[in-house]
Amino acid sequence: MSTTPRPENTTDTTGPDEPLDLAGIGIGPFNLSLAALAHPLTTLRTAFYDQRPAFHWHPGLLIDGATLQVPFLADLVTLADPASPWTFLNYLKTRERLFPFYFAERFHLHRAEYDAYCRWVSENLPGLHFGHQIDAVRWNPERELFEVDFTQLDADGEAEALGRTYARNLVLGIGTTPHIPVPLRPLAASPAVPVIHSADYLAHRDTLLAADHVTVIGAGQSGAEIFLDQLRARPAGREGLHWLARTPAFAPMEYSKLGLEHFTPDYTRYFHALPERVRDDLVPGQWQLHKAIDHATLGAIHDELYRRTLDGGWPDATLTPGVLVRTAGRVGTTKVELHLDHSQQGTRSRLTTDAVVLATGYRERRLDTLLAAIDPYLRRDSGARPRIDADHRLVLDPAVTGSVYVQNAETHTHGVGTPDLGLAAWRSATILNSLTGNTPYPLPSRTAFTSFGLPQPSTGPMGKVPRQGSTLVPRR
Repeated sequence: MSTTPRPENTTDTTGPDEPLDLAGIGIGPFNLSLAALAHPLTTLRTAFYDQRPAFHWHPGLLIDGATLQVPFLADLVTLADPASPWTFLNYLKTRERLFPFYFAERFHLHRAEYDAYCRWVSENLPGLHFGHQIDAVRWNPERELFEVDFTQLDADGEAEALGRTYARNLVLGIGTTPHIPVPLRPLAASPAVPVIHSADYLAHRDTLLAADHVTVIGAGQSGAEIFLDQLRARPAGREGLHWLARTPAFAPMEYSKLGLEHFTPDYTRYFHALPERVRDDLVPGQWQLHKAIDHATLGAIHDELYRRTLDGGWPDATLTPGVLVRTAGRVGTTKVELHLDHSQQGTRSRLTTDAVVLATGYRERRLDTLLAAIDPYLRRDSGARPRIDADHRLVLDPAVTGSVYVQNAETHTHGVGTPDLGLAAWRSATILNSLTGNTPYPLPSRTAFTSFGLPQPSTGPMGKVPRQGSTLVPRR
């Protein structure tokens, strides 16, 4: 018997007389997790929208052999509901791959396999509407509903129809956007010389391999994987590679078991309860928790470089940390010149290269454009960022009786675990518990051996703020 749940018939629009309980904007892993955990809650009316034609997770970085940095238990649902039909293990069962996975003894999945698992969920879970571009979000005070305008797109991405849906509550999972440093933006926008972000790496891999010299900028996991992939594919003695990093070293990820407790609900609650100034000071110093390189990748790079010295000589590959790209420009029609500053030496240099890969990370997408119509209701902190409560809701004017939840847009309030896949199911469960005013997903009271702060006077749960908005009354 098949264990794949089958989708039900759904509609693309709702009216104000029968609104959604929750409308999701964006269908990445985090909102997909929320949709999967909401699926068995039959009293909830939910729908999720994404402008892409189908689910894809970082397709430009599905490099052969690259793995996730979290265990397979950090799938969409397991850490909140291991009995869910949407677990990774159930995905394997439907593919008759449980025994091969069992004997493979793999704790960390290949990225391509995680992408395939998420696509399986997205293709079988009801209530997901791809090809829907959200145009505007408004709060209607008379009806006490959010109005969500969208454009339905055809297979070519062209506008096909306009629509509107109504919802009591929203959840934003619009993801992140590739970050291109200011000095390199004009070059990245020009097709003459390949200056690409790592998000587009696979689409340009053959072009990069044909280049005589390639420079990779960025000391995170993506930069390391791209450098290693290029190194392995280039002939010995003619590697033509340079790897630059702003960090003082090509540093390993903090992967000790107690270090990983920074990615627990306990730490998230502790961080949220800290003063804003303290939170802002903490995050930059925690880069090795989530922006460094795993030990296996660093080891593989060193092994490959060492192997190329066995016949004498050194590979034509240069690794330089502690370097900032100050400016950049074109040299002739086919090359790029990078002007470099070395932070520790206080020196400057120039590097000429044929192509540049910017493994410079991602930034949270700004909510301002999407939420322009409800901006007057938003409450902001001293840095003009949205205030977000412990239940991942934007803090709004009390006149707004609905809630707007956010996913992967709250690093400034919830810490370095915000983009971590391992907290996806817990955050989704937290949102659903808050939304229903009930506990469809009981969550553990303690998740870490570390006590991150000193005991405080008992004034309620740590980091908990009074509920804002109305409690959802399940439909009968």
